[in-house]
Amino acid sequence: MKYVYLLLLAIAITSCGNDKRTSTLGSNNVDTTPQTPLEKSVKRGEDIYGELCVTCHMPTGKGVPGAFPPLNPSDWLTNKRIASIHAVKYGLRREIIVNGAAYNSVMLPLGLDDKEVADVMNYAIQTWNTGDMVTEEEVKAVEK
Repeated sequence: MKYVYLLLLAIAITSCGNDKRTSTLGSNNVDTTPQTPLEKSVKRGEDIYGELCVTCHMPTGKGVPGAFPPLNPSDWLTNKRIASIHAVKYGLRREIIVNGAAYNSVMLPLGLDDKEVADVMNYAIQTWNTGDMVTEEEVKAVEK
C-alpha cells in the first residue's frame, strides 16, 4: 500500500506544473487572413475608412442625416459608380440625392492614390452594399 501511495504521489507531482502544452479544444483554427484580391482590398479599405471617412460617415456608415450621406446602404454609391469614384478621388462640392434625401455638404479631396480609392470603395460596397470590385485601373480612368 505504501508503494501505491508513493506512485500516486509521484504521478500527482509530475502532472502538476507549468508545462507549456496547448489545447486545441474550443479553439477556432479558421484562417481569417484575406485571400482573394477583393478580400485584401476590403481589408486595406477598412483601415482607410477608419482613418479618414469615419468622422463624417460614422463607424456604422449611416452618416449624419442632413449633413453627411450614408454609405450603409447607399443607392448613390451603388448606382452612380463613376460619380462615387470621382467624389472619393477628387472630393465633392454639389448636391447629391442619397436614398431619396438631399445632401449638399462639401467633401474635400482625401489625398488618396488610385489603389487607396479602390480599396475604400470596395470596403463600403462590400460591407454595406452589393456590387462588383472597384479596380485601381477603373479609378485611374476617372478624370477630373
